[in-house]
Amino acid sequence: MLDLAGCWTLSDESGANVIAIDLPGDGISALHKAGLIPDPYWGRNEYDCRWVAERDWVARRVFNHDGSAAELVVEGLDTVAEVRLNGVTVLAVANVHRRWRVDVSSALRTGENAVEVLFRSPVREAAARAARMPFPIPYQQVNGPIPHANMLRKQQCDFGWDWNIALGVFGISGAIRLEPVGPRIGDVLVDQVHSDGQVEVRLTVHATSEEVTASLCGVSKTAPVVGGVAKLSLLVRDPVFWWPAGQGAQVLHDLLLTGGGARAVKRIGLRDMKLVSEPDVAGRSFGVRVNGRAVFAKGANWIPADALFGRITPVAVRQLLQSAVDANMNMLRIWGGGRYEPDWFYDLCDELGLMVWQDFMFACHLYPSTPEFLAEVDAEVRDVVARISHHACLALWCGDNELIGALTWFPESRKDRDRYLVNYDRLNRTVEAALLSELPGANWWPSSPSPGPMAFGDAWHDDSSGDMHFWSVWHEGRDFDHYRDVSPRFCSEFGFQSYPSLTAIERFADPKDWNIAAPVMESHQKNPGGNARIAETMFRYFRFPVDFPNFVYLSQVQQGLAIKTAVTHWRSLKPHCQGTLYWQLNDTWPVCSWASLDHGGNWKLLHHMAARFYAPVMVTAVPKAGAIELRAVNDRAEAVTITVTANAAAMDGSTRTLGQATATVPTDAAVPVLTVVPDSLRPGEVLAFTWAGDAVGGDVHAPKPWKTYDLLPSGLTADIRQEGAVWKLTLQVKALAPFVAVESEVPGRFSANAVTMFPGYPTTITFTPEDPSAVPVFTLRDLHSATYGA
Repeated sequence: MLDLAGCWTLSDESGANVIAIDLPGDGISALHKAGLIPDPYWGRNEYDCRWVAERDWVARRVFNHDGSAAELVVEGLDTVAEVRLNGVTVLAVANVHRRWRVDVSSALRTGENAVEVLFRSPVREAAARAARMPFPIPYQQVNGPIPHANMLRKQQCDFGWDWNIALGVFGISGAIRLEPVGPRIGDVLVDQVHSDGQVEVRLTVHATSEEVTASLCGVSKTAPVVGGVAKLSLLVRDPVFWWPAGQGAQVLHDLLLTGGGARAVKRIGLRDMKLVSEPDVAGRSFGVRVNGRAVFAKGANWIPADALFGRITPVAVRQLLQSAVDANMNMLRIWGGGRYEPDWFYDLCDELGLMVWQDFMFACHLYPSTPEFLAEVDAEVRDVVARISHHACLALWCGDNELIGALTWFPESRKDRDRYLVNYDRLNRTVEAALLSELPGANWWPSSPSPGPMAFGDAWHDDSSGDMHFWSVWHEGRDFDHYRDVSPRFCSEFGFQSYPSLTAIERFADPKDWNIAAPVMESHQKNPGGNARIAETMFRYFRFPVDFPNFVYLSQVQQGLAIKTAVTHWRSLKPHCQGTLYWQLNDTWPVCSWASLDHGGNWKLLHHMAARFYAPVMVTAVPKAGAIELRAVNDRAEAVTITVTANAAAMDGSTRTLGQATATVPTDAAVPVLTVVPDSLRPGEVLAFTWAGDAVGGDVHAPKPWKTYDLLPSGLTADIRQEGAVWKLTLQVKALAPFVAVESEVPGRFSANAVTMFPGYPTTITFTPEDPSAVPVFTLRDLHSATYGA
């Protein structure tokens, strides 16, 4: 094998710009490194960098070879590209989501060889393809400042999104190498058939050897290769199961495959993963069952880890995924406007117990249904399914993101719905047919959101069936309490924006631009009206912050409060509701967005709050006709017994007991534990409640907006001590202090944040800096100091 990764030479069509580029890598990062463009993430530099996508670029290098027969392997070739070997075009492709393997033996020479990769301008290619369509295929212009993303099988958010920079990036994100022609073990598709005390593991192995031997858990079988495929069945008795995070261990077994001298190892988790969606009294259920156990899905939506794929590393992604698990998540939805992640991503999800909802890569636009486009889609789906379907983490496959809703978004499709519905159906059926051809029995869901198979209703407002995207609070400006007006079966998208943390803002703006109306700040807000909506919501719920840093803090508090309201209420509906995946986990660059993790992985306040509202055992306050019902939910594998105590809390921090009750909380349904009757709370009091027993926790519920309460100065103090590489902050207050937060100017992880404190109850928060030698400076905030001043 000859790896062609390393330093290449990159030049544009004019010949005026010639630089070095590391492949794998992207052209934007290379141009920035060479000093030909500014940092695209700083200020308003994005707009000065868009010319790059309007040109063709060529990457070149030379290498020595012995002239033997070889195949060229390229992965993540972005996007409309040609590969030339010694002047001979050996590959011409237009799909970043596929892998490419081509025999180049006839073009190779003994000694020095030259290879070139021509990257066509995605801007020009997309426009040209749009012009060739038999009828108009609209694209979502709010999400596409660079037009016609829907024409290319390219990461759709490369053209911009309402949280992403628009750069039309190009390059190679995966491998580029020469492999000798000979026996090879390729993709492995795994189907598991479970019965009492055993699992039959059915393998479809793509190989070029004469036969394949498979070994798993001490069981081995050999089968001939017919038509490039070997089919084997291994019976594993008394299997040790793989479980999602929080449900059990993530046991993985080595599947060893050999044949003709070739060898491959896949890590396999034995599990019975079912998507359960059946008609019922309310409409149609939606949930995941693992190894016979219904598992409430708790998590978020995943977008690419960086807008520039050359900056994505397994180490940084592992930290993002670990943060998801540390916040008690068990599922991520890989959203359909990004990319199918590389193999190592799914390996990490296998190890961490993160179930993956896998969208196919279509989002928010309408798409062509020409024979050429559908043939490319068919090949893409087959390639992706063959590559990743053996992973234990794969929970379900979804046809697209919001394409059903998109039929109502454009004048063309509203005027001629029949044409565009048939157009969509051809695409969706192509995806489904290709998936089920490769993986019969796959957990398939046609679209998100969707009421169900062959249903094309409004799954943004109809909560009775299938999965729901609920955006009325953010996009329609409804109150947070409106989350309690719907009862989704599974909510796979909902969100509320906040500003990124100050440490992230410092990476794109000078202090002179720390103003929500500043052009720099507006250029890092891609959702039209987003800054105004954040500010307007503050007026609704809080007294206005005293300065910009506290505006940032309060934006994160209200984001957390919004998502907490939704998640805790929907969890209280279990089993009617079987999952909540908020929008979104991560960011692609430093930007105002719905993410709970800053670009780079810092925890925003929402993520700290998520660790609590996604806790395995939780009690939540449910307002009911003037009363407040405290409901308990338990996602553990066994029942728990807890005692819940309700208290009225005044602004000076004094409390009085309102009631106490003990309950056994089963695993299959939320249960009421205690009801606080109407008028139990006096004016100026909030409800504080705790639970103890098999699980311990507490929370505060404010029946009115926080701006209506006359907060007192909290007297917040911190005793700060260093213990090895960890800093320990012991916090104390003299009055009720909602949303106490600690910030550091150096990267690291706080053990907790956005906590409500009471006098006489010290709270200890630890901070672990990424650099053990760093000496952090801490900033303390609470709701009073942020809105009244010191």
